[in-house]
Amino acid sequence: MLAAVSSSTSTTLWYTMRATGVVALVLLSGTMVLGILTAGRTSSRAWPAFARADLHKRVSLLAMVFLAFHVLTAVLDTYVSVGWASAVVPFASTYRPLWTGLGTVGVDLILAVAVTSALRQRISARTWRGVHWLAYGSWPVAMAHSLGTGTDASTLWMDGLAAVCTLAVIGALAWRLTDHRRDRARALEVGAVTRAVPLRSSARPGRPIPTSPAASAAEPRSSRPAPVSGPTSRPPGATVRLLEKDRP
Repeated sequence: MLAAVSSSTSTTLWYTMRATGVVALVLLSGTMVLGILTAGRTSSRAWPAFARADLHKRVSLLAMVFLAFHVLTAVLDTYVSVGWASAVVPFASTYRPLWTGLGTVGVDLILAVAVTSALRQRISARTWRGVHWLAYGSWPVAMAHSLGTGTDASTLWMDGLAAVCTLAVIGALAWRLTDHRRDRARALEVGAVTRAVPLRSSARPGRPIPTSPAASAAEPRSSRPAPVSGPTSRPPGATVRLLEKDRP
């Protein structure tokens, strides 16, 4: 009786572990795609930026829930010996140490991203952004774990699902790189146009442009205008003496 119950429980855990692992992989791929699209900072009326960011957050939380169930059922399953230490320490399991260790690495990276996201208001933006880049490394590690140690890895439907997830992530990365290059080229064009537009002078037509005293002192004497000869250049006293001399 106890053996039958134990066997039934082990079978239930085994199927649950397989199902939660596949769902966690799909959700993690969706999180990657949404994260890449959100980082692009593009928006539309049908799908604004805040809606995309909120969806990214919700899918990430859902992926964490299924990942937690996957790890829990893997540890509780008596068919294989994984152990609690192997859930957080990479390559510590005796069951397929390479592929199980890659899964542990993926779990650790995702946990680091989740913890820093929860403490985002208490850490610097630079630290959060640097740790958040680890999410790009968790996805290929999780994909390798699924294809290397998963029971359904050799089936056609699992290979097709993995191919769809891979194409979705690669397509989002390609779009992000193309959009980044387009934005950079547009910024360079705007900068070139801004530098080509001359500054509008504040001086009125017909008036000389005012210069500073230092610039006037530094101006060479040869470039200064010569004084105008004639009566207007004589002092008033000289003009009076000339009139008295010529008086009869």
